[in-house]
Amino acid sequence: MYTSGKYSSRGPALIPRMKTKHRIYYITLFSVVLLGLIATGMFQFWPHSIESTADWTLDKRSVHDAPLIRLPVSSPIPERGDLSCRMHTCFDVYRCGYNPKNRIKVYIYPLQRFVDELGVPISSTGLSREYNDLLSAISDSDFYTDDVTRACLFIPSIDVLNQNSLRIRETAQALAMLPRWDKGMNHLLFNMLPGGPPDYNTALDVPRDRALLAGGGFSTWTYRQGYDVSIPVYSPLSADVDLPERQPGPRHYFVLSSQTAIHREYRAELERLKEENGEALLLLDKCSNLSQGAASARKRCYKGQVYDYPQILQESSFCVVLRGARLGQAALSDVLQAGCVPVILADSYILPFSEVLDWKRASVVIPEEKLSEMYTILKSIPHRQVEEMQRQARWFWEAYFSSMKAIGLTTLQIINDRIYPYAARTYEQWNNPPVVKWSSVNSPLFLPLIPPRAPGFTAVVLTYDRVESLFRVITEISKVPSLAKLLVVWNNQNKSPPEETLWPKISVPLKVVRTKENKLSNRFFPYDEIETEAVLAIDDDIIMLTSDELQFGYEVWREFPDRLVGYPGRLHLWDHEMGKWKYESEWTNEVSMVLTGAAFYHKYFNYLYTYKMPGDIKNWVDAHMNCEDIAMNFLVANITGKAPIKVTPRKKFKCPECTAIDGLSLDQTHMVERSECINKFASVFGTMPLKVVEHRADPVLYKDDFPEKLKSFPNIGSL
Repeated sequence: MYTSGKYSSRGPALIPRMKTKHRIYYITLFSVVLLGLIATGMFQFWPHSIESTADWTLDKRSVHDAPLIRLPVSSPIPERGDLSCRMHTCFDVYRCGYNPKNRIKVYIYPLQRFVDELGVPISSTGLSREYNDLLSAISDSDFYTDDVTRACLFIPSIDVLNQNSLRIRETAQALAMLPRWDKGMNHLLFNMLPGGPPDYNTALDVPRDRALLAGGGFSTWTYRQGYDVSIPVYSPLSADVDLPERQPGPRHYFVLSSQTAIHREYRAELERLKEENGEALLLLDKCSNLSQGAASARKRCYKGQVYDYPQILQESSFCVVLRGARLGQAALSDVLQAGCVPVILADSYILPFSEVLDWKRASVVIPEEKLSEMYTILKSIPHRQVEEMQRQARWFWEAYFSSMKAIGLTTLQIINDRIYPYAARTYEQWNNPPVVKWSSVNSPLFLPLIPPRAPGFTAVVLTYDRVESLFRVITEISKVPSLAKLLVVWNNQNKSPPEETLWPKISVPLKVVRTKENKLSNRFFPYDEIETEAVLAIDDDIIMLTSDELQFGYEVWREFPDRLVGYPGRLHLWDHEMGKWKYESEWTNEVSMVLTGAAFYHKYFNYLYTYKMPGDIKNWVDAHMNCEDIAMNFLVANITGKAPIKVTPRKKFKCPECTAIDGLSLDQTHMVERSECINKFASVFGTMPLKVVEHRADPVLYKDDFPEKLKSFPNIGSL
C-alpha cells in the first residue's frame, strides 16, 4: 500500500505494476530460458560423451549398462549400397592425413542398445563374443584412437556379423543415427554370415550407404574390387580345439570331404569318386546316431564309423571345400588349421584377403563343373609342391584366420595399405612365412625399375657443423668424373647453412636440404633431388679419398648394383664367452660390412630403409644416434642375401685434423654400443643376415710395375 501511494503522489505510473502471480511466472520463465542458453553453450563446447570414450572394452562398460536408444518408426533409412563405390569416390582419404607412422586411426563408437518404439532390440543376440573380441583387439592395437576428430575410419559397436540375428530395417536405422555416419563415409562394417533364406545373398542385406564392408561370403557380383574386403568366416573350433602343427608330407588319405548338408548333386558326384578311388578318398557326413549339440558338431561319420572333427582333417593331403547355402564356409578355416590343402569348388567366390594373399600357393581352386575331374587334377600336382602348399595353408591360418583379432587387424592393414600405398606391405611380407622370409632371397633390383633421370651418381653428404671439413669434402668429390649432383643434408636445426656465396664453386648442381630433426636416418631418406640410381653416402670428414678411388668405387658398383660397395670395412664376430655378437674394427682378412660413411648403393635402399625397415630399428637408431650404417648393411644383406664389396686397400678414413669432440665414432663407448646394435638388429630380423667375405676389389694394374699413364686409376691411396 505504501508503494502504491508513493506512485500515486507522483502521477500515473509509466509501467503498469504486475500482479504478484504474474511476476513469479515471468521470473521463472526467464530463469528457465537463461539456464537453457547456458546448458546449450556448455554442450557446444564441452566434449560430447557420445563421441568420446577413454578406451573401448566391455570390461569398462557392460552391455546391460549401455545407454538405451529408441528408434522412431520414422527414422531415416540409408540407401541400399552403391556398387560403384571405390576408394577414390566413396572414401574421404583426407580424413586420414599424413602421419610419420603411416598408420590410419580407427575410432570405435561407444556401446549402445538400440530398440524400436516398443522396446524390442534390433538384434536377437546383442553383442556376440566374436564381435566383442574383434572390437577389443582393435582397441588394443596401434590403429585405435579415442579422439573422434583424429579418426580416419569409424567402426560401429552394432554387431552385424550374423545377418540371421538382425532386424534389417531397424539395424539400418541405427546405423543412420550414428553421429558421424555421413552416408556411411569412412565407416567399416564386419559381416561373416550374409543373406538369409531363401536367397542367401552374398553380401549383407542391411542398407548401408557408402560404408565399406568386410564380408565373409562375397561373390564377383557383389564384391567392390579395391573397396570392400573379403574376410574369412571365423570357425569357433579355432579357439576350442588345439590342433598341433603337423609336418608336411604324405597323409593317410589323399582327399577328404567332411562338410555336411552339401547339395545332393555334389554328394552324388563325390560318392562316385569314392567308388572309383577307394580308400584314397574319405567321404564323411554328419552322424545320424548322435544327439544334436556341441558334441555332434565335432564328429563326422562314414558307414557307422565315427571320426573326431576337425582332427580327422590332419589325416588327408587335400580337403574339399564346397559351396553351401552360403559361398563362405567356416570349413575353409578348419582345413587350413589342419595343414590340409583346401580344394575349393565355389564358382565366383572371392577368397578371403585375396587382395593380398596368393591363394595359388596354399590351395587348389577347381570350377564346380570339373568336380568329376578333381581326383585326376590333384594327382598331377608334384609331391614337393603339395608339401609347400600344406606348409603355406597352415601359415595362412596362423597369420590371418586363427582369431577374430587376426581377421580384424588384417582387414585394417589392407585398408591402411590402400591409403598409404608407398608404405604398404610387399607381396613377400604378406605371403612368405617367417622361415621362408629370412632364408629366401628377393632382390628388389630384379623388379622393373624406372630408368634413371640422370647418369652417374649423386653424392649425399650428411653434416651438422663442420663447415671447413665439409667444403674440403665437396671440393674433392667434385673432381670425380661421374658425379652428377651433390646433395648436402644439413642436420643442424639451430644454425643456418653458410651463405650461397661461401660454398665451393663446382661444375655440378649442389643442393642443400635442411632437416626438421637431427636424425642419423636423414642421410637415407629418399629425397626427390636424387635422380640417379647410384648414391654415394659420405661423411663430412672423409677427406682422404681421392677422385680415382671414388670413380673406381662407382665403376665397381655399376657391375654389382645390388650390393653395398664401400671403403671402410668392418666385421661381426660371435663371442662364445658372452654368447652374443661382437663388432670388430681391427684389420682382418674378413669383411661383413662396409660403413656408409663412404659407400655406394642403389637409391631403392633409401626407400626400404625409410619405409620398410623391420621392427623399431629406425627409431632405435635415431634415439641412440648411432649404427645407421650397420642397419643399412643388415637391410641390404637380408634383402639380397649377398655380402658387401670393399674397394681399395685404404683403411684409415677419418679427418686427421678432427678432434674426438667432433667425431661421434671416437667416443669411448663406441665399440660397446656398436656391438649392442648388432645384437639388437639380429634379434629384430630373427636371424643374422650379414655375410662374411675374404676379398676386396682393386684396379687390375694397381700393384703392377707399369707406367702410371697406363693405369686407369693411378691415384689409389695407401693404407
